Amino acid sequence: MPSARSSNKKTEAPPIKKVVNFTVMSQGDVPHGRNGKHKGIVTRIMEDLDGLEPGNAIRIRLDELPDSKEKVRAALSRALRQKNIDVVTSTDSEHLYIWHSAKNRNGKA
Repeated sequence: MPSARSSNKKTEAPPIKKVVNFTVMSQGDVPHGRNGKHKGIVTRIMEDLDGLEPGNAIRIRLDELPDSKEKVRAALSRALRQKNIDVVTSTDSEHLYIWHSAKNRNGKA
């Protein structure tokens, strides 16, 4: 008669099942990060923002961006919102400028 104690066997993950069209997996195994096509440039900008002195701005040539300035700004905005970092951006005919807003990184003036 089996005892109420648990056995020493490893618990294996349930097999991946297929529903009608797609496979099913445990939610815990689903990756939560997103590596979009702008991740490289956004990561580089955020690294530079970390070390940016007050009163300075980052200047990026528009022809160095992997996509339009609007799409890069949108991707940057999403990433910064997640980290609660407030910045200002501006452009001219050749450059994208990015700097910290008057609010500091804690969202206080």
